[in-house]
Amino acid sequence: MAEELPKAESSKKPSEERKPGVAPRKTATATPRTKSPAKGATSKGDMNVTEALKKHFGFDSFKGDQKAIIETLLSGKDVFVLMPTGGGKSLCYQLPSLMMEGTAIVISPLIALMKNQVDAMRNFSEADGVAHFINSSLNRTAIEQVKQDILSGLTKLLYVAPESLTKEENVEFLRQVKISFYAVDEAHCISEWGHDFRPEYRRIRPIINEIGKHPLIALTATATPKVQHDIQKNLGMLDATVFKSSFNRSNLYYEVRPKGKDVDREIIKYIKANEGKSGIVYCLSRKRVEEFTDILCANGIKALPYHAGMDSQARSRNQDAFLMEEADVIVATIAFGMGIDKPDVRYVIHYDIPKSLEGYYQETGRAGRDGGEGRCLAFYAYKDLQKLEKFLQGKPIIEQEIGKQLLLETAAYAESAVCRRKVLLHYFGEEFTEENCGSCDNCLTPRTTVEGKELLVTALEAIDLLRERYKAEHIVDFLMGKETADIVSYQQNEMEQFGSG
Repeated sequence: MAEELPKAESSKKPSEERKPGVAPRKTATATPRTKSPAKGATSKGDMNVTEALKKHFGFDSFKGDQKAIIETLLSGKDVFVLMPTGGGKSLCYQLPSLMMEGTAIVISPLIALMKNQVDAMRNFSEADGVAHFINSSLNRTAIEQVKQDILSGLTKLLYVAPESLTKEENVEFLRQVKISFYAVDEAHCISEWGHDFRPEYRRIRPIINEIGKHPLIALTATATPKVQHDIQKNLGMLDATVFKSSFNRSNLYYEVRPKGKDVDREIIKYIKANEGKSGIVYCLSRKRVEEFTDILCANGIKALPYHAGMDSQARSRNQDAFLMEEADVIVATIAFGMGIDKPDVRYVIHYDIPKSLEGYYQETGRAGRDGGEGRCLAFYAYKDLQKLEKFLQGKPIIEQEIGKQLLLETAAYAESAVCRRKVLLHYFGEEFTEENCGSCDNCLTPRTTVEGKELLVTALEAIDLLRERYKAEHIVDFLMGKETADIVSYQQNEMEQFGSG
């Protein structure tokens, strides 16, 4: 996802007070193809990237591969960045935009993300026009003002939604603009194999070709090897320099609990035990977001809702209240969180299990972005997966198949007795070699293992006896001896094997 921006209040403070770039350097799997001085710098001189970082953001040093990524982009090469939430992806296009002549076009999927990043960039500049966005929330007058600032050379960063980018009037306008480079944020939206596929993202490369070719940087926090290749292929950047950071968020604790009737009470107890700390509760439906927000408020918890069904002003109001710590908890659908600059979120709770491990990783990644403690708690019930599978009905066959595969992988993670970190990192093509991570429920409280051969044979016999006609839930009820309406109507409760499991 997009990363946290440098905090505005630090821009005028001594560098000793704020050093976001002094975290231990991560090792990327790729090295830049060039280490030559940055090209495309402003006419003010050959300022190097470290000097520019200090000048524009007040930082003394970079974090991880930021410096190498920026230098590669400045040299005119295409760049693909795979960096977990909290790694500082946004700076990788923000700083070069300030160093190069022209305007950088940042293609971003959410209005909330654009607003958050534009506001933060303006706080670092004396001129509000340094960053703008164009999307459906602006009226004609506001859009004309944006265009004037761009043509005057004032604007260094222009955020656009892919839908806005493809409008003919915007294409015609951008042809007149001196563009420094393109940045595609949340690039996983391009891939059909990704967890958040958006068809309009597939049109980005043809539109770029129409406007005019310039260096391209694509960034994402969540991509399996298959998704990464799909992104690069679709954007026509298979030869791009790739920077891939480790997916391991060592400061996060992962836990999955069975979702029972007392789930509301469990979450309330958990939040109250973490009173005064900021947290996010994710629900799958807008209705559940509203209902659970009311439940939390009734229990004395300062909570606010956030979902796409709310009007934009209400969403912005609630988002700002959470950022300013006027509310402790945001109850939200996945519409919330992309690019939100709140580094001190201490817990992320999934009321419902997510549709994919990419989504789960991205959402849990909003905890502990400051390097402090982050706890990730998910509630899992097989019934939730069945609901999600029903949502896939009526969609194109290929989309259904991909969706089912993503659900199976999520279920495997939730039901696994193996180290959560090991399973999660393996999914993203990274091996975790330690025997015990010391920071997940399975490692801290290993499950008792039993010989399951006889139980498996009993289950297979029941499936065969019932002629493979029923879903898993029915088989479980049969084996446990539950006289449900279906079982009684088929007289299966009279069979010898009824209740044998």
